[in-house]
Amino acid sequence: MILLSFDTEEFDVPREHGVDYDTLKEGMEVSRYGTNRILDCLKECGVKGTFFCTTNFATHAPEVMKRIMDEGHEVAAHGCDHWDPKPEDVVNSKKILEQLTGRQIKGYRQPRMFKVDLKEQARRGYLYNASLNPAFIPGRYMHLTTPRTWFMKEGVMQIPASVSPWLRIPMFWLSLHNFPLWLYKTLCHRIIRHDGYFNTYFHPWEFYPLGEHPELRMPFIIRNHAGQGMYDRLKAVILDLKARGEEFGTYSEFAERHI
Repeated sequence: MILLSFDTEEFDVPREHGVDYDTLKEGMEVSRYGTNRILDCLKECGVKGTFFCTTNFATHAPEVMKRIMDEGHEVAAHGCDHWDPKPEDVVNSKKILEQLTGRQIKGYRQPRMFKVDLKEQARRGYLYNASLNPAFIPGRYMHLTTPRTWFMKEGVMQIPASVSPWLRIPMFWLSLHNFPLWLYKTLCHRIIRHDGYFNTYFHPWEFYPLGEHPELRMPFIIRNHAGQGMYDRLKAVILDLKARGEEFGTYSEFAERHI
């Protein structure tokens, strides 16, 4: 199964680069635009995904949330304020999203894939946790000894982002920005043969033309292929996997099939 996910949050990356930036005004405009472009791509390709939403995003973009649900995608929790995550967000984000959507929220991803209280997730009835990138990324992650594939812990399914066998090359958003497309596809195929599934994640702001906005101070590796380029690249990967007969599904569907 192919698991596509999107960390649907207020755009706050400029703040990491010293820009005085209003995430709930300017950042939400970027995120609304990008989420709609993602939805356009998924609709064009005829596949479903999982949208990990902060409560900030869900509260400030009800029309986009409606589109996510109307088009058959899963909504999962991604904390409350992406810039300032708190331990209680595991509880509060689930509660708020369920009130806003009228749906049961079954999964959680911590902002920036930081550590999360798994016992609290189990107490709150989460089916799965998707807060792990089992790779080494300087300044962010050092998870080379954690499992590469899904496993159970504290009664909650842990679904790490896919990395290649042996070398643990991360196959997340930054890789699709910067790897040659043939290499990204080749590594996808290898992971599917080895693991039986493929799991990756992106953000709405990647589908916004960041290269046209030098004031945001985005590093080249982030703005490379941003906007239409990422739309075209994601579409190419999806269509390649569909042509190979791969099944696309949501995280809940994957978890319920394997638990």
